[in-house]
Amino acid sequence: MDKLGTYHFHLISDASGETIRALTRACLVQFDDIPKVEHHWSMIRTKRQLRRVLKGIKAEPGMVLYTLVNTVIREFLETECEGMNVPCVSVLDPVMTALGGYLGVKSKARPGQQHQLDSEYFGRIEAMDFALATDDGQRTQDYNQAHVVIVGVSRTSKTPTCIYLANQGVKAANVPLVPGTPLPDALEERKDGLIVGLTKDPNRLVQIRRNRLRMLQQEDETDYTDPELVQREVRDAHRFFVEKGWPVIDVTRRSIEETAAAILGLLEHRRTAPRNPPEQT
Repeated sequence: MDKLGTYHFHLISDASGETIRALTRACLVQFDDIPKVEHHWSMIRTKRQLRRVLKGIKAEPGMVLYTLVNTVIREFLETECEGMNVPCVSVLDPVMTALGGYLGVKSKARPGQQHQLDSEYFGRIEAMDFALATDDGQRTQDYNQAHVVIVGVSRTSKTPTCIYLANQGVKAANVPLVPGTPLPDALEERKDGLIVGLTKDPNRLVQIRRNRLRMLQQEDETDYTDPELVQREVRDAHRFFVEKGWPVIDVTRRSIEETAAAILGLLEHRRTAPRNPPEQT
């Protein structure tokens, strides 16, 4: 902690740093009241590069978290951190040790191996392209390629959920459910694929829609934000989803990640028990 009461975290990686950033933030979110600063040091693979990092740590001391596989570089970092009296933690060691024990083999210790351009990587890129191309009811002819199609009234987080799923390699399209507007025929023709309906508390939905219009400098009351009409819109949408036999997810108190996790669970259920209809979430 510095003189201003701020905690510094130095994240060091021999690759892009994506893994350690995600892991650190997933942990730090549990300490959101603490002032903190992250320092990112990526592609650190030589002592010369590491010395530059050590200067940064010395200038702003703080906890060091790293994903380095080279033994010489690791030992050099740990020795220097010990000399500066700063904590130094290898975040992947417990997992790698457990995996090695379970598999009975030793890891290959290749820097950046978790980000190799394999088929899984290209699958995520393809899924991202798909999500963008089919966003908001576009390219309906491609729905037969989707792992899941998400349907919901406006502002139920359809697009960010599809983007998040795409990052997991899932091809997700989304369709807005607009009062008085029929859904695309391609959706009706999707007999076997998963279709999920998203719903949200009407009061919360009104608030979000008003904020959205305010950002667009359109603050006049319209049917879009009328509490009574929005309540009817949500009720009719939910009834429609149930009539279609689509699983329904209430996103009112869910984060994007939680909604995506529920959809991934539905996909897994279909894969392992396709004849048993999933329960509503």
